Amino acid sequence: MPGIHPSAVVAADAVVDASAEIGPLAVVGARCQVGAGAVIGPGCILGEDNVVGPGCQLLARVTLVTRVRLGARVRIHPGAVLGAEGFGLAMDAGRWIKVPQLGGVVVGDDCEIGANTTIDRGALEDTVLEEDVRLDNQIQIGHNVRIGAHTAMAGCAAVAGSARIGRYCLVGGGVGITGHLEICDRVTITALSLVTASITEPGEYSSGMAVQDSRSWRRNAARFRQLDQLARRMGALPKD
Repeated sequence: MPGIHPSAVVAADAVVDASAEIGPLAVVGARCQVGAGAVIGPGCILGEDNVVGPGCQLLARVTLVTRVRLGARVRIHPGAVLGAEGFGLAMDAGRWIKVPQLGGVVVGDDCEIGANTTIDRGALEDTVLEEDVRLDNQIQIGHNVRIGAHTAMAGCAAVAGSARIGRYCLVGGGVGITGHLEICDRVTITALSLVTASITEPGEYSSGMAVQDSRSWRRNAARFRQLDQLARRMGALPKD
């Protein structure tokens, strides 16, 4: 039956729908809202000012740090952390200082977020997942990233701050996407690729080298170090 487990801690000003379920040892912080039929599983922690929409499932040990807004029917697997501080730093007199992260995280309806995946809150604006985004386990989403609807990302991918990823994209496992670039709709990026520039045309993109036997790899690696020198020599040859 829905209800609040006796071991759960719920702030006095939190609003929990009567049909929601708050599991053992869960914490619901100040000014949080938990919608109809939502399930906050064992050991989950909701910090301040979080909104969990109707029908959401936080399976176990999920942490919503602050200013996270989940739409309807969002499913989050154990160990995920949403709304932690983004990696915002500035150098001052030879030392790093933290840049305040004042935004939040917005997750659209019907999204799914895998185990131990982390989504940082924005610096000024929000980090946004549009509807029906699917994230695998152990993915890192940096601050102010925006991921378009119906995009899916496989495990261990990482997206740096302020990148924009379009709709209906597929991102393979271990892909790295650098910050402040844009990827248009309907792009597929194969596993272990590194994206360092914006992609403006739909299609499939790859980088890196496929596995080969170690002896061949060592020979090719040695020749690669000579590539610039060979290119310069070729460029210096007389042209007919």
